Amino acid sequence: MQLTKVAYQLRAQLHQFSGIFSPHFSKPQAAFIEEMLFGLSASQDCKLSAIGRALGEPITLKKTAERLTHHLAAPQLGQTLHQQIVAHAARRIHPDTLIVVDPTDLRKPYAEKMPHLATVRDGSTGELVTGYWACLALACEPTSRRVLPLMQQLWSAAAPDFVSENAQLLGLIDTIAAATAQRGIYVVDRGGDRIELYKPLLDRGLRFIIRLRGDRHLVVRGRARCAEQIAAGVRMQYAETVVREAQGGEKKLHLEYGYRRVRLPGRRNVELTLVVVRGFGERPLLLLTNVAVTNSRRSLWGIVSGYLTR
Repeated sequence: MQLTKVAYQLRAQLHQFSGIFSPHFSKPQAAFIEEMLFGLSASQDCKLSAIGRALGEPITLKKTAERLTHHLAAPQLGQTLHQQIVAHAARRIHPDTLIVVDPTDLRKPYAEKMPHLATVRDGSTGELVTGYWACLALACEPTSRRVLPLMQQLWSAAAPDFVSENAQLLGLIDTIAAATAQRGIYVVDRGGDRIELYKPLLDRGLRFIIRLRGDRHLVVRGRARCAEQIAAGVRMQYAETVVREAQGGEKKLHLEYGYRRVRLPGRRNVELTLVVVRGFGERPLLLLTNVAVTNSRRSLWGIVSGYLTR
């Protein structure tokens, strides 16, 4: 009896949520989206067989799976749904909201018949395995632990329409930027440290905080030098103590940080800021940003905490 009540409440909540997007789809598609949301939530599984069982329709499971498969194959369904989710979330994104873009991978080492399986590098182990590339984007405020999902993409380098990983990432960023009128600060880990992303981000007028690899070359006083070499000469002006969650409890870290004005080779007309943070490990944490930074504790810590929020 209690499970039935919970299922009813879940369906009511999902019906209210999916009603935000239903005007942009036909009635069958809107009903399908609501059913998929319920099936995913109730089964805690993404397999159509599990979703079909959760729906509990008075037809065979095979027929339910065939119906769901038919709807999933509808052209532009995923793209339209992504656009509507981003458009709905955009109203909550302010100029200084952090937009975390996280390139990742989906490991499928035992799959054999899934379409366009490709070789990916497992981000956890470094192994080369079969699977797909993916990217997740979400928004959050620097002072809040609440997150707002924006987009998630999955692609294969073996697919016939695949262009490049950079094109996939820029497509995701462009969709978000168009919906938010370029508001927000894009925060990316070392996977975003590539000139093929820096130039489009600067050309589009988008603000970013990107973690650098140590071998990235930057221009200081007209001379190109390795980022780690530049960081070695940066004076640590400020310090903060933060608490980091670790195995077995919490760990206090004493962080020191400073900055240096730099430019990118090939884009010497744009001044950027290299923020150097020491205290996380043997090597310093290097952050490159085009967000306006002043020589103050609050301004610099805004960049550091923005990345740490990620």
